[in-house]
Amino acid sequence: MRDTKESRLLLVLLVAIAFALITVDIRGGDQSPLQGVRTAAASVFGPVENGVADAINPVGNAIAAVRDSTSRHNRLAALEHQNELLKEQLGSNTVTRNKAAEVDNLLRIAGAGQYGIKAAQVIAIGAAQGFSWTVTIDAGSNDGIQRDMTVINGDGLVGRVSTVGPSTSTVLLAIDPQFTVGTRMENSMELGFGTGQGDRPIRVELLNGRANVHNGDRLVTFGSVADKPFVPGVPIGKIVRIDHGGGLTKTVEVQPFVGFTSLDIVGIVVVPPRTDPRDTVLPPKPMVKPTPTVTVTVNPSASASTSASTSASASPSAAGFSPNDAFTSGASNPPSPAEPPSAPPSPSPSDTSNDNGG
Repeated sequence: MRDTKESRLLLVLLVAIAFALITVDIRGGDQSPLQGVRTAAASVFGPVENGVADAINPVGNAIAAVRDSTSRHNRLAALEHQNELLKEQLGSNTVTRNKAAEVDNLLRIAGAGQYGIKAAQVIAIGAAQGFSWTVTIDAGSNDGIQRDMTVINGDGLVGRVSTVGPSTSTVLLAIDPQFTVGTRMENSMELGFGTGQGDRPIRVELLNGRANVHNGDRLVTFGSVADKPFVPGVPIGKIVRIDHGGGLTKTVEVQPFVGFTSLDIVGIVVVPPRTDPRDTVLPPKPMVKPTPTVTVTVNPSASASTSASTSASASPSAAGFSPNDAFTSGASNPPSPAEPPSAPPSPSPSDTSNDNGG
């Protein structure tokens, strides 16, 4: 339809009529003259609206369900992400606590032995150039690390630095078969040489073949000239087996204090102690609780004593035997005092004749 003067006039007229009808309807209320028209329109268009609603509602419900499912999926994804963050936080807290405990133990042993250390972390296991028992740490020459420095952790001797790079170093572990360290016994101060045996205990040859050693005795490092490759007093392990084969030396097997399969934080001794700490770095031995013993004393009961006294006072016949039984068993029956002694027999005539004839 063209935009002409007649069309505009018609539009204005329709709008005016609409406003007039609305005004009349509002002012009339329930008595509005348009009530009949409204009722007729409702009766005509009501079924049409219901049919259209029935046709459109499934589509609307489907759209709402899709919209809600997307919202639920987003919420589920957000909750899963939050759960992962909480797990990571919990894991990081556990790792942090473990590292803090390892650092505390490392500082304790360093303080007890007066070792100046540089802390480092194990970042790799094994060396690319061979099959030695080694680990790689994240400290090198830029951190003041040099070859043949002693490496320890919070439990004791880890090994010695074998190769040094600018930012990393390789540590030869104390359990490597090529590893040899001088040892000193706790208390007795007996000296020896320890050699690694891989995943088996360290083998130690004591110089004194008559040394008095026992399972559970502990050893520390003896130390080296100029404190390289080993500083003195570092705990090594405890004796778990003694070879009584005899000879000029005595062989023992020592279980290391260090867990070489779970190394993490280590310390490189960059400043040796001023004096030999001997065995003062060793932790106190655990207290052995005595095994309780129970002593049972059995006292005769009153009923048993009463039964014994009653049996002793009973008559012999009541006990099942007679006095004759006792005499038969070897007892002699003394003669009664009232019985007179028997008279000698009178000589027979034959005995008289014999005597006279003689």
